[in-house]
Amino acid sequence: MADDPLDSPALTHIDQRGEARMVDVSEKPATERIAVAEGRVVMKRTTLELIMSGNAKKGDVLGTARIAGIMAAKRTSDLIPLCHPLALSKVTVEITPNPELPGCIVQATVKVTGPTGVEMEALTAASVACLTIYDMIKAVERGVRIEGIHLVEKIGGKSGHYRA
Repeated sequence: MADDPLDSPALTHIDQRGEARMVDVSEKPATERIAVAEGRVVMKRTTLELIMSGNAKKGDVLGTARIAGIMAAKRTSDLIPLCHPLALSKVTVEITPNPELPGCIVQATVKVTGPTGVEMEALTAASVACLTIYDMIKAVERGVRIEGIHLVEKIGGKSGHYRA
């Protein structure tokens, strides 16, 4: 039976009384962990051309979004209540303009050596970079859509390698 609670893993952030808690990772070994997340910002072709030409009224859209994503990864534990604060060793945010969407594909990669993964940091970086693109072009186009934010890949930790 697919809906039987005994067949599914327990939620790690809920204790036996059903209350939210931060997971104790003190006994877990520090290993290298990497997570990659992606999102898309879909817009009109003319808006994308404005971004690519560097003539957006607010300035360098892609550079600003890249920095915002990196900063967001570093602040994830301030935004997501039960995330552990982590000493991240690497954060990259790549933004690829794609005329076929039309729009931008945002990919965030986060790396740490520690006892817990960085999926939330990668997802936060991708999300905030997408939101920043929206913020910087909303005066030109209100119909911009942020879509498909998801975990692409996770490497390391007890659960091993995951690829969407």
